[in-house]
Amino acid sequence: MPEETKELLVKLKIPVAILVLALLIVVYLVATKIVPTVQSIMDMNEQYAAQTLVLAEKQKELQDLQLTVKKQDDLSGIEKELFIPEEKGLDTEGVIAGEFTEILDLIRANTIKMRSINYTYDPSDDTFVKGAADRFNVAQLDMEMIANYKTFENFLKDLYKHEHFLDIAKVEVEPYEKDKSVLLINFTLKLYAKKG
Repeated sequence: MPEETKELLVKLKIPVAILVLALLIVVYLVATKIVPTVQSIMDMNEQYAAQTLVLAEKQKELQDLQLTVKKQDDLSGIEKELFIPEEKGLDTEGVIAGEFTEILDLIRANTIKMRSINYTYDPSDDTFVKGAADRFNVAQLDMEMIANYKTFENFLKDLYKHEHFLDIAKVEVEPYEKDKSVLLINFTLKLYAKKG
């Protein structure tokens, strides 16, 4: 190799070495600054996607809750009329007798056994009696019943479907000790009727 070429190569080695060193420094800076930034952006995108899914789920839950509240506020279809006796001028016992007969028929139809029943006509603690005793009759029935789970469930469904307004004031259910499939039930039901 000629001497001039050798000198040219020696002169070029230093600038090439500086250029390679500068290029390595640039690659290092890019790797240490840009790669973490890109990784951070990718992590943020993943978090955004996850939070978007959570938001969508929460919005669906909110819509479901709003629909449930709307259904609870919408009483159409479940409003019931007060019982109106056919005869006029009857006392509370006479007015409520027809309504009570319908409840007894539901109890019999669901093969529920009655242990006892106590009647209280126009109880003083009832809101209807306090506010409009001159327009309404009320009978509170305190019943002790024996049933199994299915017959009691069917009885409650029948009460819900009953055409006249009534109030289930108290339900206490306890399984019988010797046979847990048998229920001992304390049940308070209020029947309402318009005075004739």
